[in-house]
Amino acid sequence: VASEDIVKLQEILAKTQVARRQLSFKGKSLKLNSTEDAKNVIKEIEDFDKLEALRLEAAWVITKALEKKSELKRCPWSDMFTGRLRSKIPPALISLGEGLITAGAQLVELDLSDNTSGPDGMQGFETLLKSSACFTLHQLKLNNCGMGFGSSKILAAALTECHWKSSAQSKSLALKVFVAGRNRLENDGATALAEAFRVTGTLEEVHMPQNGINHPGVTALAQAFAVNPLRQVINLNNTFTEKGTVAVAETLKTLQQVEVINFGDCLVHPKVAVAIADAIHGGLPKLKELNLSFCEIKRDAALAAAEAMADKAELEKLDLNGNTLGEGCEQLQEVLDGFNMAKVLASLSDDEEEGEEEAEEEEEDKEEEEEEEEEEEKEKPQHQVQGEKSATPSQKSRGGWITRSRD
Repeated sequence: VASEDIVKLQEILAKTQVARRQLSFKGKSLKLNSTEDAKNVIKEIEDFDKLEALRLEAAWVITKALEKKSELKRCPWSDMFTGRLRSKIPPALISLGEGLITAGAQLVELDLSDNTSGPDGMQGFETLLKSSACFTLHQLKLNNCGMGFGSSKILAAALTECHWKSSAQSKSLALKVFVAGRNRLENDGATALAEAFRVTGTLEEVHMPQNGINHPGVTALAQAFAVNPLRQVINLNNTFTEKGTVAVAETLKTLQQVEVINFGDCLVHPKVAVAIADAIHGGLPKLKELNLSFCEIKRDAALAAAEAMADKAELEKLDLNGNTLGEGCEQLQEVLDGFNMAKVLASLSDDEEEGEEEAEEEEEDKEEEEEEEEEEEKEKPQHQVQGEKSATPSQKSRGGWITRSRD
């Protein structure tokens, strides 16, 4: 081989990373504003035989090249609009979607994470989600897209429509992995998605942390999870409160194949942490990791969680850091030692001593209760019978714990 050919080959490989029929332009900081700018990109796509995965950073001018790639299955298109105006993102997504639909692609993965497109971004790929290109979709990743609850309702409707359309062609949508953290879905968005999850019924892995979801949304999701074959991860990391935790605990009793549960920073609180421990005890034989860190639970609840691990032969990690265990840290270690599981306990370096700042916590709980009561009052019908007087917070029952968004 001539030396100049070797140099040319090295230059091509330096610009393009190829693995398992994957073509990548990620990290190249390409600025594609015209067809001329994208000429080299288009050529590489067109010349790549049996292309199955394509990584991009900016893309709307390459639609014509995509139209010829029917074998394309994976679109890991995260963080590809850096430096672009938000208004430019929906047209780009629409164009890319049209290319995939025209090609007759059958996607198994679509990752649009870290494209902070806001609510308008959903309109950019709504049509794609409803199309035959997504009938085969297994993984949908939309982490940190700034969707908001309005866009999540559109997303839920699109997934539901995709399910019914694909079912009509005897190849029902089998979505297995759903990722949508840091999107401010809130209760309305979570509830809408929960309805879609109940319809599809195929989820195995879910990540929805930091979305400002509290007990109404958590309860809706828990009920939806109960009719899905969740196996790998339940990552919520929102604000459970007592009501939400009870619903989650009931769902855990039905999910016997789950391997990893991440309820860290969910404001679970002691007595409902015991309910979770009871749900896990005697079940979940494949559990590898349980995360109840920074949940404001205390010694007895932590010990209950540890005791529930007795029959978990595959357990690799129990995380109870950031709670209020005090001297219970040593007792916790002793319990796990008795099961020959001492090594699974994560660091307790952020544990707080029992009694520390109790007065402040009680005041916070009181404020949270009042906040929840106000929220529930807002959820009631706005028009009351004339002359009927609304109950004040002081007149209402003070059961339950309250929301604190952890965004």
